[in-house]
Formats: sequence, C-alpha cells, structure tokens
Amino acid sequence: MEATPNHTQAVSGWAAMDASGEVVPFSFKRRETGVDDVTIKVQYCGMCHTDLHFIKNAWGITMYPVVPGHEITGVVTKVGTNVSGFRPGHRVGVGCIAASCLDCDHCRRSEENYCDKVTLTYNGIFWDGSVTYGGYSSMIVAHKRFLVKIPDSLPLDAAAPLLCAGITVYSPMKQHGMLLGEAGRSLGVVGLGGLGHVAVKFGKAFGLRVTVISTSPAKEREARESLKADDFVLSTDHKQMQAMARSLDYVIDTVSAQHSLGPILELLKVNGKLVLVAAPDKPVELPSFPLIFGKRTVSGSMTGGMKETQEMMDLCGEHNITCDIELVSTDRINEALARLERNDVRYRFVVDIAGNGSRL
Repeated sequence: MEATPNHTQAVSGWAAMDASGEVVPFSFKRRETGVDDVTIKVQYCGMCHTDLHFIKNAWGITMYPVVPGHEITGVVTKVGTNVSGFRPGHRVGVGCIAASCLDCDHCRRSEENYCDKVTLTYNGIFWDGSVTYGGYSSMIVAHKRFLVKIPDSLPLDAAAPLLCAGITVYSPMKQHGMLLGEAGRSLGVVGLGGLGHVAVKFGKAFGLRVTVISTSPAKEREARESLKADDFVLSTDHKQMQAMARSLDYVIDTVSAQHSLGPILELLKVNGKLVLVAAPDKPVELPSFPLIFGKRTVSGSMTGGMKETQEMMDLCGEHNITCDIELVSTDRINEALARLERNDVRYRFVVDIAGNGSRL
C-alpha cells in the first residue's frame, strides 16, 4: 500500500479488510523516522464510533485495508534531528490529525482540523502519497506538530479518549465561553455516552450547573451520583422538558442518531447557544420558531486544533479529568466493536495495544 520506498519499519496491527466489520491481525510497514518525526510505541488506543463507520464503510470512503484508531497514547522511542519538544521516554498522544498544509490561515491559527488539506490519522493520504494507518497497531510515526504531551498525573489508558471525545467537547465549550467560570451559568448535555460524560466533567470542573438530557431513565443515577450532574431530564417526558424551558445558557448535543432539535432549543434561554458535535447519518430536524422567538444560535464543531488539544490535556491534568473506560484486549476488538454498535459501553472502550493489563 505504501507509495514511497522509506516505509521500512515493520508493524503489527489490526485492520478491517472489507465492509464485513471484522477486524483481523495485519502486518504492514510505516515510514522511517524523518527529521521532523517522532516514533511512538503505542500503549493504548481508544475506540471511537468513527472507527465503526470506517470499518463498515458507512460513509462510502473507506480505503481497505483500514487500520482504525485516532485516540492513541504511548511512549516516545525515537525522535528526528529537528525535534526539540519531545524525547525518548515522553508520554504522548496522537489524535485525529496526521498532517495538514501548515500554511493556510487555519493552520497558522492552529486550527489544523479545518484545513482544506487535512489528513486524518487513518484512511487519509499523507504528504508522501501513502495511506495513513491508525492506532490499532504496535507503533506509529507522527510529525512533531501533530502530537501532544500527556501529563504525568493522567493514566495513559483513560487519557486516550480525550484525544477525540475530550477535544470534541472542549473546543466548542471554550469557543462559546462556557469555561470562563461565570457564576450561575448552566449547561445542558444531550446524550450521556463517550462525548457526553466528558462534557459533564468539563462543565462541573469549570463551575457550570450541568443538566443531563437523555432518552434513557436508567442514566439518571449515573448522571447524578457518579458524574455529579445537578439535574437530569428525560427528553421523552413532556412535563419534565416543559419544566426546564428557558433554563439553560448552553447545550452540547452529542447524540449521533436522527432527532429533532426543536424540544432541545426550547430549553435554552434567550440568546442561548446549541452546539452539535455528533454526526447523525440523516439530517436533524431544525424548526425555525424556537430559533426566532428565542434569538438562539445553532452551530457545529469538529475536534480541535493542536494548541487547543494540548491546552485541554494540560487542564485535564490539573483537574484530574479522564474518561470512564472499559479496557479491551486485542483479541476482543471485534466483541467490543459489536457492543459499541449497540451502545453497550460505559463510556469508552480502550484497546490495550501493548498488553499491559494495567494503567501506566
């Protein structure tokens, strides 16, 4: 699959070979450590719902074989001659981005995720023309710009999903002023899964009054007792939704299933902001009246840039914020993917790539 001759480092990994959904052992080669590169022994890799989409070619863009994984944590083993910020032994993470043009306005503002030429960590085309392979593998080579340091206070397994789920909710929370610590501000989190539970943790860490909005009454105890949410609203209960009308300053919607935004918008105060961070397969319903009569704003957000990702990771270290995970051995990847497909996970699977069996 490699387009250039410098892909000489043998790697063992796990790949989907077709749209059947099965992931199997796969041997391949990665590029040599270039002058601007960092080579990493992968310890853990989070399992994102996006992995499932690419494995099954749900979006029609998968290039098989595909090695998934963009929530990668590990230890540096080698650095290129132009690399000064990392050295062997450093604990690092690689998220969703492998490359960008480095020269556009977005890249100059460290909004690499919005670069027109962004290359994803897997199923992308790298600068040298090769197909990128992700973190379901024993090692990875990353350009120095596209990795972050993991604080020593954070375990590498529970920190891994922060590289996707964490930055996906952190970025819009920062953009819309949710993390300023203003007294009395309130946040609604729609959906209590991999993204939602991290949004609750960020909200609580920065002093927001947090309400979890869910279709599942079974989530209430978890929301209140484990995550310390202040309120819980069953979105299928009309009376509960009415009682919360015009009570929230912000809402983050993490639900990837098709749904109407109308009832959620009614929960916002005048001038309230609703941010979509999930990607339903079908268009969501957006009625105009709740927007017009509440002067409300709906926007979207996708992961984050590299400076913002490092900032988020550092704040997680200061506030001891990690993801709630289930650790999965490599021989149970397919079992975990099947459970992920039916949303049977609390709240994020992390693959134990190095077979540590314990936290590092």
